[in-house]
Amino acid sequence: MKQLIVKLKTQSAKLKPKTKNFEFHALTLRFTFYALRFLVALFFVFILGCTKKEIRNIDSKGKNIICFGDSLTFGYGANPGEDYPAALAKIIGLPVINAGQDADTTYEALKRIESDVLNKDPRLVIIEFCGNDFLKKIPLEVTVENIKKMAQAVQAKGAMTAIVDISAGMFLGEYRSGFKKLSTQTGSIFISGVLNGIITNPSMKSDFLHPNAKGYRIISQRIHRTIAPYLTQDYSKK
Repeated sequence: MKQLIVKLKTQSAKLKPKTKNFEFHALTLRFTFYALRFLVALFFVFILGCTKKEIRNIDSKGKNIICFGDSLTFGYGANPGEDYPAALAKIIGLPVINAGQDADTTYEALKRIESDVLNKDPRLVIIEFCGNDFLKKIPLEVTVENIKKMAQAVQAKGAMTAIVDISAGMFLGEYRSGFKKLSTQTGSIFISGVLNGIITNPSMKSDFLHPNAKGYRIISQRIHRTIAPYLTQDYSKK
């Protein structure tokens, strides 16, 4: 019996270090896990904070949100009041001006930016062009340069700018990277994929390209989700 007790004590002594090692290892893993979670959260806070700071004129004193674009902004294919700027105004509760012009290219838009945008006290200008440039075979780099000129003109008036990407999958896909890069260069908000799931859904379109009222409502919701963080604080109060 004594021999059995001695043997059990010996085995117990051998197991204790292993148990301690296991507990230490478990504590180390838990510490590492929580530390990683903290670092990941810190990283996203940093990234989001930097992104917001990079948007030029976030403290804009302007009054109006101006939607500057072609037929997709104008609301071709829908009844008056069913365009995306009208739907956006209902969601956001701020003044929204529809400065869309059917069949406009970026060349033509530059000619009217002074009267239709700059002279209307802009707070944020949502720039949406490229479809007609594509149809008229205006080179991509020219389209990007023209939109850059628009953004710079708007920012010189103290307003924020947002650049809309209307590509969907392979449709106008070559414009996506160009607009994203331009948004970074100009300190503009980048609004991507507004036509995703619309361009391929006949129930949301009035013709091959243009949305109907339902499609425009979805576009307005997507644009709102992107611009809302930059409009949450009322910087326009003097």
